Amino acid sequence: MIRLELKGVNTHYGSSHILFGVDLAVSEGQVVCLLGRNGAGKTTTMRTIMGLARASSGSITFNSHDLIGCAPYEIARLGVGFVPDDRLIFPDLTVRENLEIATRPGPGAAKFGWTVEKIYDLFPILSSRAGQLGGYLSGGEQQMLTVGRTLMGNPLLLLLDEPVEGVAPIVVQELGEKIQHLKGLGLTILMAEQNLHFAAKISDYAYVIEKGHIRFQGTMQDLSRDDEIKQKYLMI
Repeated sequence: MIRLELKGVNTHYGSSHILFGVDLAVSEGQVVCLLGRNGAGKTTTMRTIMGLARASSGSITFNSHDLIGCAPYEIARLGVGFVPDDRLIFPDLTVRENLEIATRPGPGAAKFGWTVEKIYDLFPILSSRAGQLGGYLSGGEQQMLTVGRTLMGNPLLLLLDEPVEGVAPIVVQELGEKIQHLKGLGLTILMAEQNLHFAAKISDYAYVIEKGHIRFQGTMQDLSRDDEIKQKYLMI
């Protein structure tokens, strides 16, 4: 079953054309990665799905719902959770308050039933930081908190925008393990990433984007064997 599908999506920022006819699909239970260099169009794709950037043409469907023209809060209510690259935690609220404020019986509640205690089980470091203000957490801890806060809305699809950017290698490894755990629970995940080594360990399928165009799509095994695509569009 296809959870999310983009067909011919074009997005503009003012007069600047950013996405050019993007086609992309994510099936239920998959981890799909959108790979590309900085400025390739990954974040714009995620923001367009979430309604934070308006598609000028094309179609975006989630569980057969047309997302074009929907407000971000409407898309969230349908079961799409977004973890932005800039985290956007509440720095003056404690870890627990950050989680509690996001509590919502979303469409995934029956399947996942996320609670603060379950988030602490997923990320034990957050339990030990429960009374600490979000603004005093390390970058890696803030990233875990952002993921946890999004899960508290009980989504069916999780959008992860650059989840390991700027975090320590040990946190990169831990986040990879947690994403695999979420996949094991049956959560569908679309991740935008430029770290191919990280993405290859946890993703089932890959799209490569460059200058707003999809240049490759295939399994991670296909991509790992395609040196031309990796060198042309992913190597820095």
